[in-house]
Order: sequence, then C-alpha cells, then structure tokens
Amino acid sequence: MKVSVVKETAPGERRVALVPEAAAKLRSAGLEVLVQSGAGDGAWHTDDSYAEAGATVVSRADALAADVVLMVGKPDTAAVSVLRPGQVVIGLLAPLTDPDLTAALAAAGVTAVSMDMIPRTLPRAQPMDALSSQANIAGYKAALLGATQFGRFFPLLITAAGTARPAKVLVLGTGVAGLQAIGTARRLGALVSAYDVRPETRTEAESVGATFIELTSVGPASGEGGYARALTEDERTAQQEELAGHIARHDVVITTAQVPGRRPPLLVTEDALKSMTPGSVVVDMGASILGGNVAGSVPGETVLTENGVAIVGASGLPSSMAAAASAMYARNISSLLLYLISDGALALNREDELQSGVIITSGGAIVHPALTDAASKPQPAPADQPSDQPPDQPDEGATRAVPGSSR
Repeated sequence: MKVSVVKETAPGERRVALVPEAAAKLRSAGLEVLVQSGAGDGAWHTDDSYAEAGATVVSRADALAADVVLMVGKPDTAAVSVLRPGQVVIGLLAPLTDPDLTAALAAAGVTAVSMDMIPRTLPRAQPMDALSSQANIAGYKAALLGATQFGRFFPLLITAAGTARPAKVLVLGTGVAGLQAIGTARRLGALVSAYDVRPETRTEAESVGATFIELTSVGPASGEGGYARALTEDERTAQQEELAGHIARHDVVITTAQVPGRRPPLLVTEDALKSMTPGSVVVDMGASILGGNVAGSVPGETVLTENGVAIVGASGLPSSMAAAASAMYARNISSLLLYLISDGALALNREDELQSGVIITSGGAIVHPALTDAASKPQPAPADQPSDQPPDQPDEGATRAVPGSSR
C-alpha cells in the first residue's frame, strides 16, 4: 500500500505531515512511503533525509495518486480535483467549519479522515490527538509572544539599578494551550492567574503554578469531550463584565478559549481593553477572520489601541515552530494510520468508536454523525477550529494602530 506526504499549500504553513523518523516507522510496518519533493523544507527536512529513511521522493502528482494521502491542513481545490474514489485523505480537515470541502471530498468518493475529530476522551486515542499536540506548542509560543511584546521584564529582578517587579499574566482558558502558556509564563518568572468556566480545571491550573480565579457571576459550563459549552447571552455578558476587573489588573493577558465548530467567545471587550494600562499586552489565540476572544484582534497582526494596549492576533502559532510541530504531528498521524491498518491493508470499520469519530466521508457520502445531524438543522455562524490549526502563520512584526480597540 502506498502512503504519501504532500507539501502544504496554505499561506505561511511550514509544517509537514511526516518527518523522516515517522516515515521510517511506516516503512518498517511494510508500507511504501512517497514524499513530495520539498514537502519537508519548511520544517528543515530535506529530500535526502526522507530518502535515507526509506521513502521515495516523487512529484506532487504522484503523491496525490497514492492510496493514502497524508497532510497537515486541508487539500486545496486543485488537489481535490485529482483525487479518485477509494482514496483515503488524512489531515486536519476542519469539517465543522468547512462544509464545502467536506461535500467536495464526499462527491469525489474519497474516504476523508479528520485528525481534528479524534475522540479525545478515549485513552487509546491519546497518541493520535493532534489538537492537543499542536495546542501545546501554541500555548508555549503564545507566552513567548506576550513576553516579547511586553516592554518590561517577566521575572522579579533586583539589580544595582533598581528592582523590577514581576509581570502579572492572566491566562483565560485552561485547556492544553492554556496550561502550557501558564507553565511557560511561570518559568519566565511571571506571576500567573488563570480562569476557566470549567471548575474541574482548577487543580490542573494550580499544578502548573497559576492562581485560579473564580467568577461569582457565571456558574460551571463544562461541555462534552473536555470542552466548555457555549454560554448563554446573559452568562456571556455577566462573564465579560466581571472579567474586565481582573483584566485591568494584569500586564499580559493570553486568551485560549474555543468552542468546537463555533465562533470563539468574546472574553476581552473594548471596555476591558480601555481599562488596561498603557504597555499592556493581550495575546489572542482565538483570533480568526470571524472574530476572536479579544475585541479588535486581527489574525496575524498586532493592533495597538489608542490607550497603548497591544493586541496580538496569534494565529498559526504551531507553524511558527514547524520543526517541533511537525515532529509531534507526525507521531499523531502515523499512530492513527497504523491503527487503521491490519496486515498491510486498510481495515476501516465505522463500528469502531475511534474510527467512527474520525471518518467524515466514505462511499460518496458524508457519514460523520456530527455532520449529518448538523445538515438537518440550522447552525450558528462557524468559526475557525481550535487554535492548534489556524491557516496562516502570524506576522509577528506587523503592527497597526486603530481607534479605541476596534479594527
């Protein structure tokens, strides 16, 4: 069976679906591995390194003709047009937010397997959990971006020239990305506080050094699969108003909140931004073209408000650390692929709970329950998938001024 890796085409995307180490692992399992020439360049893996691992370097056309096509993000229109019935495509396909692509893959007769639909609560799925691996990287990089943008020190420093107080950092959302942001900010010496609508995350936040904030205006909002549920309009308003007071007392705010398949919740309002002191920084990991966690954030740009608060639209963070992100993603996707294979051939079984969670199209139809159910009832406006798979790499140097905190 031929398994291929294609070069990513999304703007700014530097990751690759397989690194040479993972390619060698698949080869040892009896698979023929094809790698499009240049696929690993953005993550510093040369064609020669893949050849040494036992892979065959081929053209894009040959890579797209393989039995199984591996990718990081979504296939572009040109790629979809040459796929044939019976092929398997595996990647972060974002079916909850890109119904057109899902429909196109179904029409092409492709079996589409989406890495971002892994049932994260299944223990055997943990090695395949690409959202968590990429969110880990994003949280780490978000803390570094906050420290870089902040014009003062993160740690307490006592010098002959005087004493610098430690920065106060607030992390909103304590999932994988949030916990990594907390831990990284703490290692840099900051005083870190954290908030999440899921009270069960308090112990985890405290274990990595944060002081957990409890809001009296909003009750628990735990949802399915480890995510938070969407708040009601009244809950959201109360949350924003109470959070504003905490936000004003911090130097750096990092927001990570997401609701799968929906627009990221607004946590930092214009009024909250106006209450922050000049020189403060807000890193919005939920930044998307449809909105983010922060009023006025722009994906891939740093926006400066009239009162001197920098809003970093932190999209594409895993791609900015392509080597590390690719290595982790390669372990995720190769683990899933090997799970789907028996005796050297694909053994797809939608009765298997894990497989039914990741297979979104098969036999010319959309088969995932979440997608077939969604097609039968009105849906809210979609948003980007969690922060581990945004489409563009951030331009960390781009800064633009806007009136107030609006775009």
